[in-house]
Formats: sequence, structure tokens, C-alpha cells
Amino acid sequence: MEIVDLMFKGFVNELKNGGRIEIRGFGSFTVRKYKSYKGRNPKTGKTVDVKPKRSPFFKVGRELKKMVDG
Repeated sequence: MEIVDLMFKGFVNELKNGGRIEIRGFGSFTVRKYKSYKGRNPKTGKTVDVKPKRSPFFKVGRELKKMVDG
């Protein structure tokens, strides 16, 4: 379990620093940057300002996609 935790900590640090992680045959992880925008609170209907953010993004690899599709 410690090895898996160490590996995930390395992944998080790499993504925090703007890096990219690729696992051949599985997929790749990157960070996407989103600009600020006007959103709407679905409960109240009020307009809210959404701050810019960075979010992890996963792109599936070709091999995994083929295996899942059959």
C-alpha cells in the first residue's frame, strides 16, 4: 500500500507542477486550465462568479479503448 501511495503522491506533484503523466496502453493525465466565467446557482437561480481553476483531465489510451470496445 505504501508503494501505491508514494506513486500517487508523485503523480499529484507532477500535475501540480504542470507536468503530464502517460501510462502506455492505458492513458494520460494532464491539467486543464479554465478561465473565470459567470455561472448560475441551480438552487437559487442567482448568477455567481466562478473563479479560474485548474482541473485534472484523463485521456484514455488507444489500446485500452480497443479492449473496452471489444
